[in-house]
Amino acid sequence: MNKMIAECIGTFTLVLLGCGAAVIAGADIGLTGISFAFGLALIGMAYGIGPVSGCHINPAVTLGVVAAGRMRMGEAIGYMIAQVAGAIAAALVLMIIASGKAEYSIAENGLGQNGWGAGYLGEYGMAAAFLFEVVATFLFVVVILGATGAGAPAAMAGLAIGLTLVVIHLVGINVTGVSVNPARSIGPALFAGATALSQLWLFIVAPVIGGVLAGVLFKSGLLDSQGD
Repeated sequence: MNKMIAECIGTFTLVLLGCGAAVIAGADIGLTGISFAFGLALIGMAYGIGPVSGCHINPAVTLGVVAAGRMRMGEAIGYMIAQVAGAIAAALVLMIIASGKAEYSIAENGLGQNGWGAGYLGEYGMAAAFLFEVVATFLFVVVILGATGAGAPAAMAGLAIGLTLVVIHLVGINVTGVSVNPARSIGPALFAGATALSQLWLFIVAPVIGGVLAGVLFKSGLLDSQGD
């Protein structure tokens, strides 16, 4: 149970602070600031809850760990339930906080939800959004599995993983708002309206594909030092 609580708190923190940076402070800090908000939130949680649960705080990461043979599916299901619960709670808290400002409208200002197409940030098409999410999640999970594998310097893992998330956001915010994390997408979408909900499937399917591909690569021994 302590692992589930840690995963719930960790995902709550990532979504509240990352999406909160976009919704509350986006006009002041810009895309670079939002990118660092997500990455720094992850770094903090990596060192805060990493010793408890491994700080997956992302169903795509958890499934990647399963695919790599480092976790059983039974435990993974509990992790993913906790992650989604944390993300939903964070989105609700963020909506309540943002609504405290008279000019705020969820229809106009959003809730940090992911998306694509006309009217969404860079207005990239669905194919570009899907490809970005698969590739970005794959690279993200490769870093995670490598940084937490045997022989890797454990003290540096959180920093490496968090900075990778920063770079992914710097490149991808205009494409999809960057998910690489189904829980991070599910939370805001539940409150953001019909368009976000209709597009949510992509931010579940694409990150899962990317995460599992990375796990399979490590399971094959091609990148895992344990396979040498």
